[in-house]
Amino acid sequence: PSNRIPHTRAGPSLLLRFKFLLLLQKPYPPRIAGRRSSTPRKSSTVEGYSRQRASGGTVGEEVGFGAGMEAQATATVKEALAALYHHPDDTIRTAADRWLQKFQHTLDAWQVADSLLHDESSNLETLMFCSQTLRSKVQRDFEELPSEAFRPLQDSLYGLLKKFNKGPPKVRTQICIAIAALAVHVPVEDWGGGGIVNWLGDEMKSQQEFIPSFLELLIILPQETSSYKIAARPERRNQFENDLCSSANVALSLLTACLGFDELKEQVLEGFASWLRFCHGITAATLASHPLVHTALSSLNTDQFLEAAVNVTSELIHFTVSRDSCGITEQFPLIQILIPHVMGLKEQLKDSSKDEEDVKAIARLFADMGDSYVDLIATGSGDAMQIVNALLEVTSHSEFDISSMTFNFWHHLKRNLTGRDSYTSCGSEVPIEAERNRRMQLFRPPFEVLVSLVSSRVEYPEDFHTFSEEDRRDFRYARYAVSDVLLDATDVLGGDSTLKILFMKLIQACGSGAEQNQNWQPLEAALFCIQAIAKSVSIEEKEILPQVMPLLPRFPHQEQLLQTVCSTIGAFSKWIDAAPAELPILPPLVDILNKGMSTSEDTAAAASVAFKYICEDCRGKFSGSLDGLFQIYHVAISGVGGYKVSSEDSLHLVEALSVVITTLPQDHARRALELICMPIINSLQVSSNL
Repeated sequence: PSNRIPHTRAGPSLLLRFKFLLLLQKPYPPRIAGRRSSTPRKSSTVEGYSRQRASGGTVGEEVGFGAGMEAQATATVKEALAALYHHPDDTIRTAADRWLQKFQHTLDAWQVADSLLHDESSNLETLMFCSQTLRSKVQRDFEELPSEAFRPLQDSLYGLLKKFNKGPPKVRTQICIAIAALAVHVPVEDWGGGGIVNWLGDEMKSQQEFIPSFLELLIILPQETSSYKIAARPERRNQFENDLCSSANVALSLLTACLGFDELKEQVLEGFASWLRFCHGITAATLASHPLVHTALSSLNTDQFLEAAVNVTSELIHFTVSRDSCGITEQFPLIQILIPHVMGLKEQLKDSSKDEEDVKAIARLFADMGDSYVDLIATGSGDAMQIVNALLEVTSHSEFDISSMTFNFWHHLKRNLTGRDSYTSCGSEVPIEAERNRRMQLFRPPFEVLVSLVSSRVEYPEDFHTFSEEDRRDFRYARYAVSDVLLDATDVLGGDSTLKILFMKLIQACGSGAEQNQNWQPLEAALFCIQAIAKSVSIEEKEILPQVMPLLPRFPHQEQLLQTVCSTIGAFSKWIDAAPAELPILPPLVDILNKGMSTSEDTAAAASVAFKYICEDCRGKFSGSLDGLFQIYHVAISGVGGYKVSSEDSLHLVEALSVVITTLPQDHARRALELICMPIINSLQVSSNL
């Protein structure tokens, strides 16, 4: 069971240990929940529902659980829980945990859990286990109960809901989830005809002292519609969702009434966020003037309720663009009050005294606003550009987790600006092209700033060597994410223009001592970004790349930097082939790849791939350099000379030389092919003689 409580008292006696070990050797139980019948079980203690109710029956009696059996099973569960939480022997605790998990799947678990929850002497450990057990039974095993057990179960859960009104909170939450699951299973008629929300409203009005429990149930109800832990048939689940949609107005009225309790304000906002997905029949104009919306937006400027207010505001934003909404124009009354309140949080993004989680919540809100209203933003109105500038503020945040929240927005904005479908309302071809050019020019400055901002995100940290494998994986993911953003920028700015921005970063890094192997990280970061956009750069580019390529041999052979240098050479292989003859860059670049193959496995992998691309795209330039290429190949394949090329990477070298051979005359090609195959054949002969 989850949520284990640390031990608070001494372990069980030696006698109990022996008893429990003996118990573990026996299979549990007489009745296993998996053995279900297609017909409801009949109670062994009653003849019918009315007699059961008249005699004050329990859930256990409905499933045929005698008093003696109940006492025995209850005692065993208590012993197992004591062993789980307090026994000093790990083996005993593990066995107890396994036994209790198995017990939770039995039919007997219904009554034992119910009985111990009603028992005033049960401790917190017992209450947690039993509330989780009863919740999971209602969720997944409801159909194993006879039909007449519903009412006793409903009454019992209702009693427990009131009993735990003041806590423990985790126990109360489990009871609320159980009741919500029960509501998914049964039709509205079983709640008095008006459904569970109307039933809950009546209870809240008549028993206000239990409002905390009732409010939590109201919050959980819509959340459980998407829980597939509940083993309900699809048609029943769909009907429950429809019932909640029909009850949305009632739910909002109940939440509004709870605003009168200051101590419940956060829960009310949480409930409002949960219910907004079911407010299909409520117009944006109605919500714009709703007290709950006013409360949420005014709470954005409070530390105490910020997170809850952000959740509501985010759901309101999604509401205005949901598939059930009536079009963006009809949503303007709500949109026009949402955007100013969100924009009012901009300064808090830069507030160093602000809690990091609060900043994340605010950043998420800006990202949601950008993603949801990207079509409006792409029109380039004055208000739209203010939103874009605010999103650049989020992108500039020092924490990558916060900065990266905007990456989807930039991608969607790029698609909107470049996609033809965005301009269909402009009519014919001429106005479409004119509007497209206007927008592309308008958004150039923000995308230029974006390139400068994200390019620094790929810089290796000083303590990278101490990173765990998981941290290294996350860092690689961040670099790939930045690469995607840079490619989005090239679609708006053009590859050559983006290259100019990144080249300035490279020049700055060269002037910071990077060429002396000091502070190599900015240099590697700039070069990584340059190779990331290689496919977007024209092979006719004559301004920047003729300056970049001669720099590469001058860079230090620090491992990560060398790996990126090798990747850059491979990424620009087509440009290298098209480079002017007066720029003799190929020989020194091949020398770099040769160095990469002998530095580390990572640099060797990058160098091998780059070698393949260079040979494929520059094959015509190698006709007089075959001896040097074969020397590299033979040393790499033989494993001598300190080369670190793996068997897998050596295939890239075979492919590389095979391409070059195709440019040779037939006689020379046959001899070259023999030179490729001989190291492999010799290796096979040696292996066969072992």
